[in-house]
Amino acid sequence: MTQPITVLVADDHAVFRAGLKAIIDASPDTVCVAEAADGRSAIEEAQRVRPDVVVLDVRMPRLDGVGAIGPIVGSTNARILMLTTYDNETVLAEALGAGAGGFLLKSSPPEELVAAIRVVARGDSVIDPAMTRRLAARVADTLAEVPVPPEVATLTTREYEVMLLMADALSNAEIAGKLYVGEQTVKTHVSHILAKLVVRDRIQAVVYAHRHRLSEITRS
Repeated sequence: MTQPITVLVADDHAVFRAGLKAIIDASPDTVCVAEAADGRSAIEEAQRVRPDVVVLDVRMPRLDGVGAIGPIVGSTNARILMLTTYDNETVLAEALGAGAGGFLLKSSPPEELVAAIRVVARGDSVIDPAMTRRLAARVADTLAEVPVPPEVATLTTREYEVMLLMADALSNAEIAGKLYVGEQTVKTHVSHILAKLVVRDRIQAVVYAHRHRLSEITRS
């Protein structure tokens, strides 16, 4: 039987932390193995229990969530999922730069939190869709527009369609619904896109699409 994903929850609000623990423990494939009320305690607990995923609040006393990412990632194999009440792309960019694998708003439904933990645990990235659009647009605006590279031409027509829908922050399930194909087919297309464009993950692919203004290109 597959072992459940072990999770450390770090948040300075005890009631919210208890709620997160209850949500995580209610899922058969996730379990909360430790809690922390501030960034420094989160680092200590992560080093002690070695969880698969650390769920970090952005704003905490002693050391904030972004500040705790580096020491946790540098001393454990844990993946990081950030939670915040603020729709702030600056904090998002800092968290991703520090090594976070996911970023969700605290207002996200419980099922989205558990789904995000699963995604982050397997090494993929997940970001609230609205923030993905804002981050990609912000990053693209800070970069000089460059000619469309030749690897874009290697994308099939279907892969290009998937790429544009990814750039619009649609999930695999939403893309599957738009294109009337199975979700596994979309996952295969996404894998091919990442390989052909030589980008690490979905987030980099979205930034790539915005930087090169791919939505403005007409494919024959």
